Amino acid sequence: MTDGPVGPAEAGALAARQAALVAALVDGAPDPPGFTGDRLAATREALLRKRSGQAAAAWPLLAAGLGPEWTRFACTVLAGRPVAGALRDGWDVALAARAAARLTEGARRELADRERVLRYDGVRAPRRRPTARLRGLLRR
Repeated sequence: MTDGPVGPAEAGALAARQAALVAALVDGAPDPPGFTGDRLAATREALLRKRSGQAAAAWPLLAAGLGPEWTRFACTVLAGRPVAGALRDGWDVALAARAAARLTEGARRELADRERVLRYDGVRAPRRRPTARLRGLLRR
């Protein structure tokens, strides 16, 4: 390693290694060579807890309904999934909680309110439903 500027080849190799590390930490990709598994696992867990906190902020009734189990449940659902933002991460947790019959009444209402306005297929970003767009236009 040099102290001076790096050339394009070195910069490209560094960028590729960084991308592999990020993919391993947040997208479920295999661990890259040169990193110890226990440190990657600890970092991955910390990032999952951070994501669960962001999802809880976007889905407060869902998080409150799962109570002290929220972080564990959310991390289990989000592990190995690409980062998709707090709304989508929380939505994925809500769908998993519904499938496990773990939604409280408040969480059911929160999910129903989102589903009334947005369409989410679990793959693409949520989109406004046509009826929601029409209601918005009629209110103007």
